[in-house]
Amino acid sequence: MVIKRKEEIPVNNDTGSSGPRYLFIVALIVALLAIFAIIFAQYSLNHKQPLVCGDGTFYDSCSLVKPYFCSEGNLVEQASVCGCVEGLTKTGESCVSNYQAGEKDASFEYFLHGSEGEISFPVYLGMSQYLHGVSRSNFYADGEKPSRADFKIKSLNEPEQMNLLLPFVEKIQDITTDKDDQVRIAISLVQNIPYGPSNRTVSFGEGVLNYSRYPYEVLYDQEGICGEKSALLAFILKEMGYDVAFLYYAQENHEALGIRCPVEYSVDGTGYCFIETVGPSIITDDGLEYVGGIRLNSIPQVIPVSKGAAIDDWPEFKDANKLASLRNGGIPFLRQWEIKKLEDKYNLVEKYHIV
Repeated sequence: MVIKRKEEIPVNNDTGSSGPRYLFIVALIVALLAIFAIIFAQYSLNHKQPLVCGDGTFYDSCSLVKPYFCSEGNLVEQASVCGCVEGLTKTGESCVSNYQAGEKDASFEYFLHGSEGEISFPVYLGMSQYLHGVSRSNFYADGEKPSRADFKIKSLNEPEQMNLLLPFVEKIQDITTDKDDQVRIAISLVQNIPYGPSNRTVSFGEGVLNYSRYPYEVLYDQEGICGEKSALLAFILKEMGYDVAFLYYAQENHEALGIRCPVEYSVDGTGYCFIETVGPSIITDDGLEYVGGIRLNSIPQVIPVSKGAAIDDWPEFKDANKLASLRNGGIPFLRQWEIKKLEDKYNLVEKYHIV
C-alpha cells in the first residue's frame, strides 16, 4: 500500500510589498481631503456674508442716513467722516437742525419675543412747534377732488421732520440686524405709545377741525390716535424699505396700517397684513373689539404709501388665527388659559380705541 504525502501549498504572505501600498493609499486620501478642505475654505471666504450694521451699511462705511457710520456693528454719528445733509449744521460729530431747541428725553417701550425693551430718544419742542405751524391745506386745480391720501402722504414727506425722524429709524435698526425683528420692534414701539387725542383745533374754511399730529409730534407728545400712530409707523417701515399702505375703515372711521405679506393672511385679499397701531396686538388680527363693543366689519380703503419688501410666513399669523378661534368658543377653562398665554406672549390689552 502506497501512502501519498499531502502536498502543502505555500501561502503568499508578502507583507513587505503590501505595506508600502497601504501607506500610499492612506497618504493619497489625506492629500485629497486636504485639497478639498482648502477649496472649501477658499469658497467660504469668497462667499462669506459681508459684515453689516442693522441698516445694511457695511462695516467702516457711512450710512445713507448722514452722519451715521457703521463702527464694529454699531451705528454712530461721525459727521467728520460722513458729512451732513443740506439744511443741517455740523456740530462736533453730529448734524444739527435749526429746530433742535427745547430738548427733552423720551423713552419708548417695545415687546419682542416675550421680553421688554426700551429706546431712549431726545425730542425737541422746536420741531413740534414748527410742525404745528405747517399748513394742513392742499391746493387743487379746478375739477380735482381732495383725497385722504393727499393729506396722509403730505404728513410723511415733510422735509424738516424727516431730518429728526430718520435718527429714530436708525435707533431701531441698531438694536438688531434681523430684519423681521426690526419690523416687530417698530410695530411694538408704536403700539405701546399711549392713545390720546390732541387738545388743539385748526380752522378750515368757516369751521373748526380737530388738529391732526404729524408723525414727529406723536413722538414728542408721546401719544396719538389711530391715524396719527399709523402715520408714524408708516414712516418708519417706509424708511426701512417695506411696502406699506394705510387701511381706512370709513364705516367705523378707523385707520390701521398694512404691510405687504402672503395674500392668504392679508386683509380681504389685498396683499397687506393688518397692523393695529392704537395698542399692542398680533399682526393680522383684525377681529379686535374696540371701545363701545365695535368691531371692524367694513372693507377698508387701501391707500398705498411705498413700494418695497414684504414680510413672509411669520409665526404670528398662526397665533392670530388661534386667538380668533378662541374668541369664538371652546372649553371655558382651557380657552381662558390659552388666551392668557397669548396675552402674555404679546403683551395684549383687552379693549382698543376706535378713532
